[in-house]
Amino acid sequence: MTMSFTSESATVLSGMYAAEAEYLAAGGPGEASFDLLAPFFAPDVELHQADALPYGGTWRGHNGMTRFFLMMGEVWESFEMVEQEFLATGETAVVLTQVRARATGRELSFPILQAITVKDGRITQVRPFYWDTRAITDACALPTPTN
Repeated sequence: MTMSFTSESATVLSGMYAAEAEYLAAGGPGEASFDLLAPFFAPDVELHQADALPYGGTWRGHNGMTRFFLMMGEVWESFEMVEQEFLATGETAVVLTQVRARATGRELSFPILQAITVKDGRITQVRPFYWDTRAITDACALPTPTN
């Protein structure tokens, strides 16, 4: 993980990603409690996912984040953040993550660039940008049965 920062945003993000690793190690969505992650997210947090994705849309608040993680757990068989780079200044942080994932038996590697807003020590907004949403949607689609 590479970091370049000048603000509390990097501290919050470091804590959140460490908590996320703990959350996933404890079983992740449906098994572990979102309470591990909750201190890092504002109660009215907004996560904006590309509509084309199986988990697309806007997820609001802690309940929305809990539902989002459950949906991610249903879509992905595995989802590993292989490498991350942070740039955080003021309330804005940018995180470039290289992902290795598996869905419907298909392996996929892709980058995600996230614009994250941190206010008063908590994440208030997350906007991920995917390089190729079609490749992700295709990998997550169940194979069409042949007759």
